[in-house]
Amino acid sequence: MIRTAILAFLFAIALPMPGQAHPPSKLSLHSQAGVAEEVTAFRKALLEAIKAKDAAKLRQFYAEDFTHTHTSSKMDGRDARIVSLLAGDPVIETAPVEDLKIRVHAGGWVAIATGISPITAQSDGKTYAVHWTTTYVRNEAGWQVAASHATRGREIKN
Repeated sequence: MIRTAILAFLFAIALPMPGQAHPPSKLSLHSQAGVAEEVTAFRKALLEAIKAKDAAKLRQFYAEDFTHTHTSSKMDGRDARIVSLLAGDPVIETAPVEDLKIRVHAGGWVAIATGISPITAQSDGKTYAVHWTTTYVRNEAGWQVAASHATRGREIKN
């Protein structure tokens, strides 16, 4: 009985109290590179799910509260984004990317990717250099896309 009480006490004091959250651990450069590789693999799996038109998998890959801000400032949630992906609309997820950078934050729980992709606008048929940011978060099931944003840059002449 005393042993159980001592174990219960030790367990209780080991639990964090409200307001006592610790900042995420700082990852080594090697660990950050490993997380960046995980995100790169996730991006490839996402592209494969888009190509396969696998709506169920895409729902798993995007956070429930996902938002995307288009170059027009229109905002979409997860379901609208998946509809665009399945319809084959020109999107940052499927476009070639230049200057891809993946930065790791929050002890490896968050990664932010930035890049520039040539995307042809449906409104005018012109191709633009679209600068984008995508935020990935890790949860118990793996990586998810939490948010993305696209800004239209200069026109790309062919």
